[in-house]
Amino acid sequence: MLIGIDATVFLNKRGYGRHARALFTNLLKLDSNNRYVFFIDFKEDLEELPSNASWQYVSASKPASKAARANGSRSIKDLLKMSNALSRPGFDILIFPTVYSYVPVRSRARKILFIHDVISETYPGMTLPGFGSRWLWKIKTWMALRQADILLTVSQYSRSGIAEYFRVDPRKIGVVGEAPDGVFKPITEISISQELVRKGIDSDRRLILYVGGFGPHKNVRTLLRALQELIGQPGFEDVQLVLVGENNAETFYSEFQSLNEFVNDHLKGFAIFTGYLMDEQLVQLLNRACVLVLPSWLEGYGLPAIEAAACGCPVIATRCSPLPEILGDSALFFNPGEVNELAAHLKTVLRSEDTRQRMRQGGLQAVSKLNWAAAANQLLDVLQSQANIETPA
Repeated sequence: MLIGIDATVFLNKRGYGRHARALFTNLLKLDSNNRYVFFIDFKEDLEELPSNASWQYVSASKPASKAARANGSRSIKDLLKMSNALSRPGFDILIFPTVYSYVPVRSRARKILFIHDVISETYPGMTLPGFGSRWLWKIKTWMALRQADILLTVSQYSRSGIAEYFRVDPRKIGVVGEAPDGVFKPITEISISQELVRKGIDSDRRLILYVGGFGPHKNVRTLLRALQELIGQPGFEDVQLVLVGENNAETFYSEFQSLNEFVNDHLKGFAIFTGYLMDEQLVQLLNRACVLVLPSWLEGYGLPAIEAAACGCPVIATRCSPLPEILGDSALFFNPGEVNELAAHLKTVLRSEDTRQRMRQGGLQAVSKLNWAAAANQLLDVLQSQANIETPA
């Protein structure tokens, strides 16, 4: 079969991009029978494309990963160019790794659409600030669902949410999971590099880590308030919250400025923003930190928590995610709006090395079963199931 893949999301450094890069790189390692063509609209970071794949560049005034911001949109001309490229005859299957970069196509190929979560549908005001943005998102999602022959998502938790919100039979939604990349693992040398020290990280303090974006749905404000409560009590004077994530050129809706003001007003000396970090730096922090906190109002998967567990870092996470099922008793969970519950969990983890050690071992065991090869095999099964289905005339 000839399979076309919308690879415009590869340029995104966040979850969507990481998922697509890892999944399709591993898929091509497994599958030598089918032919793949990756459609891109960028010329930088081409090393992110699988080395054994064909690719086609479609010129754009601005790459989709940069144009389709929370308060922006791709130009009609760019949409038509990508649509025409993907619509060319000969493809048996077209894959859209996310609704985020979807474009309508005129093609007889069977279409596979990934919907990672229903965050934008559940919390539109937290993800799409303007009425126009919300309207465009609804139209795009409606068109994508109408064109899709196969729906895929990343967890059973998201599968249930998608089925309920869009009123789709859950049996018609497949699951292709996620996993930590191989770089996320325990390391013996866990000293903090000088570059991280220059960013303000104090390796002599007990580190609390957050990794992700700063949109309102990520609920970072609850974490800041929990820290504020924590440092007001004796025994926690040495803690430092390290907030890792892009905060200058964020694609998605961000409340970084107000969060930064809160830190400057109430948590100066106890919380710092590092900006985006390369994986190697992040692994250092995850191996050194006492705990990672993922406080989101909703997560379709929660990959930062999985990557933390793979490094042996204890995890406190939102209950509104598949993480309770994946990490089980190795992690602590809280309702996203409960500041006191999160503060109590932080106290539990920070006070006890035995607790942290138990969580480390449990987390490592829980994620040991997750790998991208298994996820790629799940997708390959879906592709093979389509091999004998004729495209409509």
